[in-house]
Amino acid sequence: MCTVTWQAHFRFTFFLLTGLSLVSGLAYAQQPRNRQVLEKEKKQNLEKITEIRSILKQTSTEKQATMGKLKALNQQIKSQSEQINLMTEDLKLMDSEVVDLRNASNKLNEELGQLKKQYAEMVYSADKRRQQLNPLGFLFSSDNFNQLVARYRYLKQYSDARHSQVKQMERVKGMLQEKRIATEQKRSQQKTTLTAKVSEGKKLEGLKDEQNKVVKELSQREVQLRDELVESRRAVTNLENMITRIIAREAKERAEREAREKAEREARERAERERLARLEAERKAEERRRAEDQRKADEQRRAEALANANKPADNPAEPKPAEPKPAEPKPAEPKPEPKAEAPVVVSRPAEARENNLNEAEYALASSFAASKNRLPWPVQHGFVSDKFGVKPHPVLKGLMVENMGIDIQTNAGESVQSVYDGVVQDVAYMPGMNNVVAIQHGNYMTVYAKLKSVSVKIGQRVKARDMIGSVATGKDGITEIQFQIWKNLTKMNPEAWLRPR
Repeated sequence: MCTVTWQAHFRFTFFLLTGLSLVSGLAYAQQPRNRQVLEKEKKQNLEKITEIRSILKQTSTEKQATMGKLKALNQQIKSQSEQINLMTEDLKLMDSEVVDLRNASNKLNEELGQLKKQYAEMVYSADKRRQQLNPLGFLFSSDNFNQLVARYRYLKQYSDARHSQVKQMERVKGMLQEKRIATEQKRSQQKTTLTAKVSEGKKLEGLKDEQNKVVKELSQREVQLRDELVESRRAVTNLENMITRIIAREAKERAEREAREKAEREARERAERERLARLEAERKAEERRRAEDQRKADEQRRAEALANANKPADNPAEPKPAEPKPAEPKPAEPKPEPKAEAPVVVSRPAEARENNLNEAEYALASSFAASKNRLPWPVQHGFVSDKFGVKPHPVLKGLMVENMGIDIQTNAGESVQSVYDGVVQDVAYMPGMNNVVAIQHGNYMTVYAKLKSVSVKIGQRVKARDMIGSVATGKDGITEIQFQIWKNLTKMNPEAWLRPR
């Protein structure tokens, strides 16, 4: 009987521990991360919609339809459609969450049933054992003290197990109630999201109707649009020519500087070689002079020795002591040969050599390149109203237009900031583009056009986020900046470089 009871208790405890952890994993394992990402995207897109509406409201006072207004409407429709898609995904995710909660509730119900069954078996076993054996009699019928202690521990553990079972059943009931409440909350959220989706769908339809009206009105002014397109293309061409001239000028100056530094380096190396050759010639001449002096000294000593040998002695009995030989002069120690100092050669990467970049310029270019997808926006508020590249004209059929950068619509009077450290290479006024600022970052260049005012000058060094001017508002009421990024003569897509919004 005791064995059966303890087997039931063991099965109960193992089932509870493994079952509850399994249910918790099923209910919450992967959903929070997906939910977090989705909520973040919904929040960002809603902020974008709000910003576009705010900017578009500034141009709504203009009675005449404009291309700028059409571009803003297109972006608002795109963001509105994206918001509806996110809501659809949200509803699907909530469906999945409701299913998970329902499955968890069913699992908890099954576990609660098993717990109740196990508990009933324990109560029945305890009652049956109590009828057969009184607990006090069970204790005092022990044969010895050790058996008494063992029986006491058994009775206490059995009592504790029953209390634990009751607590565990209460815990499962609480978890089951939490699942039911969470399920009801999810269903309520589903209804709210579905209602919001319907509302956003109506807004989208209203935007499309307004878009169709603007397109229709613009289509009726085809001649005017074509004239504006010609004027715009002329301004774009002039801007491109200006940038290519700046880049070509900088490339030429860097090449001339490289050639000048190379010539100076070669001249220094040549002068060093000539100095070493001169020192070598002087050393050899000195060696020849010392050798000649030594030869003459040797001849003189031999002559003096011969003369002394032929001279008669004054007293043959007493030989005159020989006069000491004059000390031979020690040959002068040769001067150490001067060592040629090896010219300092700075190893530069292939890209730096190809573009004639010095060390500082290459470091700046490398740092700029490493900031791709992390550059700050040139304006604090705004949205991309026209993307990079070649695309069909939104109104005129059969015509293609090219954007060398991106157009960013923003608020009237918005400040413009440099996106990275660099040097201002040019500041110019250009019809159709207003004021233009070009900033160099090694062999990269950022261009800011359609500025109302400029607060920097040519040759000035700027830091990232330094203010360089303010955005101009066109005659159509559109406040828009043209932003470009170049690498040498290659146009880059600025959206791939700016921090995502």
